[in-house]
Amino acid sequence: MTGNLHAEAPIDLSAITGNVEVLRARMGGRQVMAVVKADGYGHGSVEAARAAVAGGADWLGVVHVAEALRLRRAGLTAPVLCLMALAESDHEEAIRAGIDLTAGSVALVGQIAAAARRAGQPARLHLKADTGLSRGGATAAEWPAVLDAALAAEAGGLVRTVGLWSHFACADEPGHPTIQAQLDRFAEAVRQADKAGATPEVRHIANTAAAITVPESRLDLVRLGGAIYGLSTLPGGAPGWLRPAMTLTARLAQVKRVPPGTGVSYGHRYVTTAATTLGLVPLGYADGVPRSAIGQPLVYARGRRWPIAGTVCMDQFVIDFGDEPVAPGDEVVLFGPGDHGEATAQEWGETLGTISYEIVTGIGGRVPRTYQDEQS
Repeated sequence: MTGNLHAEAPIDLSAITGNVEVLRARMGGRQVMAVVKADGYGHGSVEAARAAVAGGADWLGVVHVAEALRLRRAGLTAPVLCLMALAESDHEEAIRAGIDLTAGSVALVGQIAAAARRAGQPARLHLKADTGLSRGGATAAEWPAVLDAALAAEAGGLVRTVGLWSHFACADEPGHPTIQAQLDRFAEAVRQADKAGATPEVRHIANTAAAITVPESRLDLVRLGGAIYGLSTLPGGAPGWLRPAMTLTARLAQVKRVPPGTGVSYGHRYVTTAATTLGLVPLGYADGVPRSAIGQPLVYARGRRWPIAGTVCMDQFVIDFGDEPVAPGDEVVLFGPGDHGEATAQEWGETLGTISYEIVTGIGGRVPRTYQDEQS
Protein backbone atom coordinates (compact mmCIF):
# COMPACT_ATOMS: atom_id res chain seq x y z
CA MET A 1 0.00 0.00 0.00
CA THR A 2 1.03 3.58 -0.57
CA GLY A 3 0.30 6.87 1.18
CA ASN A 4 -1.91 7.06 4.26
CA LEU A 5 -4.85 5.08 2.95
CA HIS A 6 -6.47 3.01 5.68
CA ALA A 7 -7.73 0.58 3.06
CA GLU A 8 -7.61 0.12 -0.67
CA ALA A 9 -8.47 -2.25 -3.48
CA PRO A 10 -5.51 -2.53 -5.85
CA ILE A 11 -6.61 -3.59 -9.34
CA ASP A 12 -4.15 -5.43 -11.56
CA LEU A 13 -5.08 -4.17 -15.02
CA SER A 14 -2.65 -6.58 -16.67
CA ALA A 15 -4.73 -9.43 -15.23
CA ILE A 16 -7.83 -8.09 -17.00
CA THR A 17 -5.94 -7.66 -20.26
CA GLY A 18 -4.41 -11.12 -19.94
CA ASN A 19 -7.72 -12.75 -19.09
CA VAL A 20 -9.34 -11.27 -22.19
CA GLU A 21 -6.41 -12.40 -24.33
CA VAL A 22 -6.57 -16.00 -23.12
CA LEU A 23 -10.36 -16.12 -23.31
CA ARG A 24 -10.37 -14.71 -26.82
CA ALA A 25 -7.88 -17.37 -27.90
CA ARG A 26 -10.27 -20.06 -26.63
CA MET A 27 -13.42 -18.73 -28.29
CA GLY A 28 -12.77 -20.08 -31.77
CA GLY A 29 -12.74 -16.73 -33.53
CA ARG A 30 -16.01 -15.45 -32.07
CA GLN A 31 -16.33 -11.80 -31.18
CA VAL A 32 -15.81 -11.08 -27.49
CA MET A 33 -17.84 -8.69 -25.36
CA ALA A 34 -16.28 -7.58 -22.08
CA VAL A 35 -19.08 -6.80 -19.64
CA VAL A 36 -18.18 -3.82 -17.46
CA LYS A 37 -21.54 -3.23 -15.80
CA ALA A 38 -21.80 -2.38 -12.09
CA ASP A 39 -18.70 -0.19 -12.33
CA GLY A 40 -16.76 -3.03 -13.92
CA TYR A 41 -17.85 -5.55 -11.26
CA GLY A 42 -16.47 -3.11 -8.71
CA HIS A 43 -13.12 -2.79 -10.47
CA GLY A 44 -13.84 0.54 -12.20
CA SER A 45 -15.75 0.50 -15.48
CA VAL A 46 -13.56 2.83 -17.53
CA GLU A 47 -10.28 1.32 -16.36
CA ALA A 48 -11.57 -2.23 -16.83
CA ALA A 49 -12.93 -1.38 -20.27
CA ARG A 50 -9.62 0.06 -21.42
CA ALA A 51 -7.74 -2.99 -20.13
CA ALA A 52 -10.23 -5.34 -21.81
CA VAL A 53 -9.99 -3.53 -25.15
CA ALA A 54 -6.20 -3.75 -24.86
CA GLY A 55 -6.66 -7.51 -24.53
CA GLY A 56 -8.71 -7.70 -27.72
CA ALA A 57 -12.32 -7.21 -26.58
CA ASP A 58 -14.46 -6.34 -29.60
CA TRP A 59 -17.47 -5.11 -27.63
CA LEU A 60 -18.27 -3.67 -24.22
CA GLY A 61 -21.42 -4.52 -22.28
CA VAL A 62 -23.21 -2.50 -19.60
CA VAL A 63 -26.68 -2.49 -18.10
CA HIS A 64 -27.71 1.15 -17.98
CA VAL A 65 -27.48 3.92 -20.56
CA ALA A 66 -25.66 6.10 -18.04
CA GLU A 67 -22.92 3.46 -17.79
CA ALA A 68 -22.56 3.40 -21.57
CA LEU A 69 -22.39 7.18 -21.82
CA ARG A 70 -19.66 7.22 -19.18
CA LEU A 71 -17.56 4.96 -21.42
CA ARG A 72 -18.15 7.19 -24.42
CA ARG A 73 -17.22 10.32 -22.45
CA ALA A 74 -14.01 8.59 -21.40
CA GLY A 75 -13.11 8.21 -25.08
CA LEU A 76 -13.91 4.52 -25.57
CA THR A 77 -15.13 3.98 -29.11
CA ALA A 78 -15.73 0.20 -29.16
CA PRO A 79 -19.31 -0.98 -29.74
CA VAL A 80 -21.28 -0.82 -26.48
CA LEU A 81 -24.49 -2.71 -25.74
CA CYS A 82 -26.91 -1.79 -22.94
CA LEU A 83 -28.11 -5.16 -21.74
CA MET A 84 -31.19 -4.06 -19.81
CA ALA A 85 -34.25 -2.61 -21.44
CA LEU A 86 -35.45 0.30 -19.31
CA ALA A 87 -38.21 2.56 -20.55
CA GLU A 88 -37.00 5.58 -18.59
CA SER A 89 -33.49 5.53 -20.03
CA ASP A 90 -32.17 8.39 -22.14
CA HIS A 91 -32.46 6.51 -25.41
CA GLU A 92 -32.08 9.62 -27.51
CA GLU A 93 -28.66 10.49 -26.11
CA ALA A 94 -27.59 6.85 -26.35
CA ILE A 95 -28.55 6.69 -30.02
CA ARG A 96 -26.60 9.86 -30.77
CA ALA A 97 -23.59 8.30 -29.00
CA GLY A 98 -23.78 5.19 -31.16
CA ILE A 99 -24.76 2.92 -28.27
CA ASP A 100 -26.65 -0.30 -29.00
CA LEU A 101 -29.93 -0.78 -27.13
CA THR A 102 -31.94 -3.81 -26.06
CA ALA A 103 -35.68 -4.32 -26.50
CA GLY A 104 -37.77 -7.27 -25.42
CA SER A 105 -41.25 -5.83 -25.81
CA VAL A 106 -43.35 -4.10 -28.44
CA ALA A 107 -43.71 -1.05 -26.19
CA LEU A 108 -39.98 -0.61 -25.80
CA VAL A 109 -39.35 -1.02 -29.52
CA GLY A 110 -41.80 1.83 -30.01
CA GLN A 111 -40.14 4.03 -27.40
CA ILE A 112 -36.71 3.48 -28.90
CA ALA A 113 -38.03 4.18 -32.39
CA ALA A 114 -39.54 7.46 -31.15
CA ALA A 115 -36.20 8.38 -29.57
CA ALA A 116 -34.47 7.62 -32.86
CA ARG A 117 -36.82 9.99 -34.65
CA ARG A 118 -35.91 12.74 -32.17
CA ALA A 119 -32.21 11.91 -32.48
CA GLY A 120 -32.36 12.08 -36.24
CA GLN A 121 -30.63 8.75 -36.76
CA PRO A 122 -31.60 5.09 -36.53
CA ALA A 123 -31.13 3.15 -33.30
CA ARG A 124 -29.00 0.02 -33.25
CA LEU A 125 -31.29 -2.55 -31.67
CA HIS A 126 -30.72 -6.00 -30.15
CA LEU A 127 -33.94 -7.96 -29.65
CA LYS A 128 -33.94 -10.12 -26.53
CA ALA A 129 -35.76 -13.44 -26.39
CA ASP A 130 -36.70 -14.99 -23.05
CA THR A 131 -35.75 -18.62 -23.60
CA GLY A 132 -36.19 -19.80 -20.03
CA LEU A 133 -34.64 -17.40 -17.52
CA SER A 134 -38.03 -15.69 -17.11
CA ARG A 135 -36.38 -12.35 -16.52
CA GLY A 136 -36.07 -9.79 -19.34
CA GLY A 137 -36.92 -10.41 -22.97
CA ALA A 138 -39.91 -11.53 -25.00
CA THR A 139 -41.54 -14.89 -24.37
CA ALA A 140 -42.13 -17.27 -27.25
CA ALA A 141 -45.70 -16.00 -27.46
CA GLU A 142 -44.58 -12.35 -27.55
CA TRP A 143 -41.60 -12.82 -29.89
CA PRO A 144 -43.46 -12.59 -33.26
CA ALA A 145 -45.03 -9.26 -32.30
CA VAL A 146 -41.68 -7.88 -31.13
CA LEU A 147 -40.13 -8.94 -34.43
CA ASP A 148 -42.94 -7.30 -36.38
CA ALA A 149 -42.60 -4.06 -34.42
CA ALA A 150 -38.82 -3.94 -34.90
CA LEU A 151 -39.00 -4.69 -38.62
CA ALA A 152 -41.72 -2.08 -39.11
CA ALA A 153 -39.55 0.49 -37.36
CA GLU A 154 -36.63 -0.64 -39.50
CA ALA A 155 -38.68 -0.19 -42.66
CA GLY A 156 -39.39 3.35 -41.47
CA GLY A 157 -35.67 4.06 -41.09
CA LEU A 158 -35.86 4.36 -37.31
CA VAL A 159 -33.98 1.27 -36.16
CA ARG A 160 -31.55 -1.35 -37.40
CA THR A 161 -32.05 -4.78 -35.90
CA VAL A 162 -28.39 -5.62 -35.45
CA GLY A 163 -28.60 -8.31 -32.77
CA LEU A 164 -30.66 -11.19 -31.43
CA TRP A 165 -29.87 -12.50 -27.99
CA SER A 166 -30.86 -14.36 -24.86
CA HIS A 167 -29.40 -15.36 -21.48
CA PHE A 168 -28.93 -18.70 -19.72
CA ALA A 169 -30.48 -19.62 -16.38
CA CYS A 170 -28.22 -22.52 -15.36
CA ALA A 171 -25.04 -22.34 -17.45
CA ASP A 172 -22.96 -22.46 -14.25
CA GLU A 173 -24.34 -25.97 -13.64
CA PRO A 174 -22.62 -27.94 -16.43
CA GLY A 175 -24.92 -30.53 -17.98
CA HIS A 176 -28.12 -28.95 -16.65
CA PRO A 177 -30.99 -29.88 -19.01
CA THR A 178 -32.13 -26.26 -19.34
CA ILE A 179 -28.94 -25.39 -21.22
CA GLN A 180 -29.84 -27.41 -24.30
CA ALA A 181 -33.49 -26.46 -23.96
CA GLN A 182 -32.58 -22.78 -24.07
CA LEU A 183 -30.26 -23.28 -27.02
CA ASP A 184 -33.12 -24.95 -28.89
CA ARG A 185 -35.56 -22.19 -28.02
CA PHE A 186 -33.10 -19.52 -29.10
CA ALA A 187 -32.48 -21.34 -32.37
CA GLU A 188 -36.23 -21.26 -32.98
CA ALA A 189 -36.38 -17.54 -32.15
CA VAL A 190 -33.56 -16.91 -34.63
CA ARG A 191 -35.32 -19.04 -37.25
CA GLN A 192 -38.48 -16.99 -36.85
CA ALA A 193 -36.50 -13.76 -37.12
CA ASP A 194 -34.83 -14.99 -40.29
CA LYS A 195 -38.19 -15.96 -41.78
CA ALA A 196 -39.58 -12.52 -40.93
CA GLY A 197 -36.70 -10.85 -42.77
CA ALA A 198 -34.39 -9.79 -39.94
CA THR A 199 -30.69 -9.57 -40.85
CA PRO A 200 -28.81 -9.28 -37.55
CA GLU A 201 -25.07 -8.76 -37.39
CA VAL A 202 -24.68 -10.89 -34.27
CA ARG A 203 -26.53 -13.62 -32.38
CA HIS A 204 -25.44 -14.16 -28.78
CA ILE A 205 -26.49 -16.23 -25.79
CA ALA A 206 -23.22 -17.33 -24.12
CA ASN A 207 -22.28 -15.79 -20.79
CA THR A 208 -19.01 -16.55 -19.00
CA ALA A 209 -20.01 -20.01 -17.80
CA ALA A 210 -21.47 -21.08 -21.15
CA ALA A 211 -18.60 -19.61 -23.16
CA ILE A 212 -16.15 -21.74 -21.17
CA THR A 213 -18.12 -24.99 -20.94
CA VAL A 214 -20.67 -25.03 -23.81
CA PRO A 215 -18.84 -24.47 -27.11
CA GLU A 216 -22.03 -24.73 -29.16
CA SER A 217 -23.41 -21.68 -27.34
CA ARG A 218 -20.76 -19.29 -28.66
CA LEU A 219 -22.52 -18.35 -31.92
CA ASP A 220 -21.29 -14.98 -33.30
CA LEU A 221 -20.46 -13.24 -30.01
CA VAL A 222 -19.78 -14.25 -26.40
CA ARG A 223 -20.48 -12.05 -23.39
CA LEU A 224 -17.75 -12.37 -20.79
CA GLY A 225 -18.43 -10.85 -17.40
CA GLY A 226 -16.78 -12.26 -14.30
CA ALA A 227 -14.17 -14.11 -16.35
CA ILE A 228 -12.41 -10.95 -17.44
CA TYR A 229 -11.81 -10.15 -13.76
CA GLY A 230 -10.58 -13.70 -13.08
CA LEU A 231 -13.88 -14.80 -11.50
CA SER A 232 -16.52 -17.37 -12.31
CA THR A 233 -19.68 -18.93 -10.89
CA LEU A 234 -18.72 -22.37 -12.18
CA PRO A 235 -18.20 -25.11 -9.58
CA GLY A 236 -14.74 -24.62 -8.12
CA GLY A 237 -14.50 -21.09 -9.46
CA ALA A 238 -12.60 -19.77 -12.45
CA PRO A 239 -10.17 -21.99 -14.35
CA GLY A 240 -6.54 -21.66 -13.32
CA TRP A 241 -5.69 -19.89 -16.55
CA LEU A 242 -7.65 -16.85 -15.38
CA ARG A 243 -6.19 -14.49 -12.78
CA PRO A 244 -8.19 -12.48 -10.21
CA ALA A 245 -7.62 -8.76 -10.72
CA MET A 246 -8.78 -7.30 -7.40
CA THR A 247 -7.07 -7.38 -4.01
CA LEU A 248 -8.56 -5.88 -0.84
CA THR A 249 -6.19 -4.67 1.86
CA ALA A 250 -6.33 -2.55 5.01
CA ARG A 251 -4.02 -1.28 7.74
CA LEU A 252 -4.63 -1.93 11.42
CA ALA A 253 -6.10 1.19 12.96
CA GLN A 254 -5.46 0.22 16.58
CA VAL A 255 -3.84 -2.59 18.56
CA LYS A 256 -4.52 -3.34 22.21
CA ARG A 257 -3.64 -5.98 24.76
CA VAL A 258 -6.63 -7.37 26.71
CA PRO A 259 -7.05 -9.93 29.51
CA PRO A 260 -8.82 -13.29 29.29
CA GLY A 261 -12.59 -13.11 29.43
CA THR A 262 -12.80 -9.91 27.37
CA GLY A 263 -15.94 -9.64 25.24
CA VAL A 264 -15.29 -8.39 21.72
CA SER A 265 -17.58 -6.34 19.47
CA TYR A 266 -21.38 -6.13 19.47
CA GLY A 267 -23.17 -8.79 21.45
CA HIS A 268 -19.91 -10.20 22.80
CA ARG A 269 -20.27 -13.08 20.37
CA TYR A 270 -16.56 -13.63 20.88
CA VAL A 271 -14.84 -13.73 24.27
CA THR A 272 -11.07 -14.06 24.68
CA THR A 273 -9.82 -17.20 26.42
CA ALA A 274 -6.37 -15.83 27.34
CA ALA A 275 -4.47 -12.58 27.47
CA THR A 276 -4.27 -11.57 23.86
CA THR A 277 -3.68 -8.82 21.30
CA LEU A 278 -6.66 -7.42 19.39
CA GLY A 279 -6.20 -5.59 16.10
CA LEU A 280 -8.83 -3.24 14.70
CA VAL A 281 -9.39 -3.42 10.93
CA PRO A 282 -11.09 -0.25 9.62
CA LEU A 283 -13.47 -1.99 7.21
CA GLY A 284 -17.01 -3.16 7.87
CA TYR A 285 -20.23 -4.17 6.23
CA ALA A 286 -20.66 -0.64 4.84
CA ASP A 287 -17.50 -1.39 2.85
CA GLY A 288 -18.66 -4.83 1.72
CA VAL A 289 -17.34 -7.09 4.50
CA PRO A 290 -20.35 -9.34 5.23
CA ARG A 291 -21.53 -9.61 8.84
CA SER A 292 -21.73 -13.37 8.29
CA ALA A 293 -17.92 -13.52 8.17
CA ILE A 294 -17.71 -13.74 11.97
CA GLY A 295 -15.27 -16.43 13.08
CA GLN A 296 -14.06 -17.22 9.57
CA PRO A 297 -10.28 -17.46 8.94
CA LEU A 298 -10.38 -15.22 5.91
CA VAL A 299 -7.93 -12.43 6.81
CA TYR A 300 -4.23 -12.77 6.01
CA ALA A 301 -1.47 -11.05 7.97
CA ARG A 302 2.10 -11.83 8.97
CA GLY A 303 2.24 -14.97 6.85
CA ARG A 304 -0.91 -16.74 8.01
CA ARG A 305 -4.71 -16.59 8.18
CA TRP A 306 -6.63 -15.13 11.13
CA PRO A 307 -10.32 -15.51 12.00
CA ILE A 308 -12.57 -12.49 12.44
CA ALA A 309 -13.19 -12.11 16.19
CA GLY A 310 -16.78 -11.14 16.93
CA THR A 311 -19.42 -9.27 15.02
CA VAL A 312 -18.45 -7.36 11.88
CA CYS A 313 -19.58 -3.76 12.46
CA MET A 314 -20.57 -1.13 9.92
CA ASP A 315 -17.09 0.38 9.73
CA GLN A 316 -14.73 -2.04 11.46
CA PHE A 317 -14.01 -5.53 12.70
CA VAL A 318 -11.52 -7.12 15.09
CA ILE A 319 -8.90 -9.85 14.78
CA ASP A 320 -7.54 -11.77 17.74
CA PHE A 321 -3.80 -11.99 17.07
CA GLY A 322 -2.90 -13.87 20.22
CA ASP A 323 0.74 -13.13 21.03
CA GLU A 324 1.64 -12.11 17.47
CA PRO A 325 3.65 -8.83 17.58
CA VAL A 326 1.39 -6.64 15.46
CA ALA A 327 1.30 -2.85 15.43
CA PRO A 328 -0.93 -0.06 14.11
CA GLY A 329 -0.33 0.40 10.41
CA ASP A 330 0.40 -3.28 9.75
CA GLU A 331 -1.24 -4.53 6.56
CA VAL A 332 -3.92 -7.19 6.43
CA VAL A 333 -5.22 -8.75 3.22
CA LEU A 334 -8.87 -9.76 2.99
CA PHE A 335 -8.62 -11.30 -0.46
CA GLY A 336 -6.43 -11.34 -3.52
CA PRO A 337 -5.19 -13.72 -6.22
CA GLY A 338 -4.07 -16.25 -3.59
CA ASP A 339 -0.36 -16.08 -4.43
CA HIS A 340 0.80 -15.84 -0.82
CA GLY A 341 -1.84 -17.86 0.95
CA GLU A 342 -4.40 -15.08 1.22
CA ALA A 343 -8.05 -15.92 0.62
CA THR A 344 -9.54 -15.26 -2.80
CA ALA A 345 -12.90 -13.68 -3.53
CA GLN A 346 -13.96 -17.18 -4.62
CA GLU A 347 -13.14 -18.52 -1.14
CA TRP A 348 -15.00 -15.68 0.54
CA GLY A 349 -18.04 -16.46 -1.58
CA GLU A 350 -17.94 -20.19 -0.98
CA THR A 351 -17.37 -19.78 2.77
CA LEU A 352 -20.25 -17.33 3.15
CA GLY A 353 -22.71 -19.11 0.87
CA THR A 354 -22.63 -16.67 -2.01
CA ILE A 355 -20.54 -16.05 -5.16
CA SER A 356 -17.35 -14.15 -5.84
CA TYR A 357 -19.29 -11.60 -7.92
CA GLU A 358 -21.23 -10.47 -4.86
CA ILE A 359 -18.02 -10.11 -2.87
CA VAL A 360 -16.19 -7.87 -5.35
CA THR A 361 -19.19 -5.76 -6.39
CA GLY A 362 -20.03 -5.23 -2.72
CA ILE A 363 -16.78 -3.41 -1.94
CA GLY A 364 -18.06 0.09 -1.33
CA GLY A 365 -17.04 3.49 -2.59
CA ARG A 366 -15.18 4.38 0.61
CA VAL A 367 -12.49 1.93 -0.47
CA PRO A 368 -10.38 3.61 -3.16
CA ARG A 369 -9.40 1.57 -6.18
CA THR A 370 -5.78 1.94 -7.18
CA TYR A 371 -4.52 0.74 -10.52
CA GLN A 372 -1.38 -1.05 -11.49
CA ASP A 373 -0.10 -3.04 -14.43
CA GLU A 374 2.11 -5.85 -13.19
CA GLN A 375 3.61 -6.21 -16.64
CA SER A 376 4.83 -2.61 -16.79
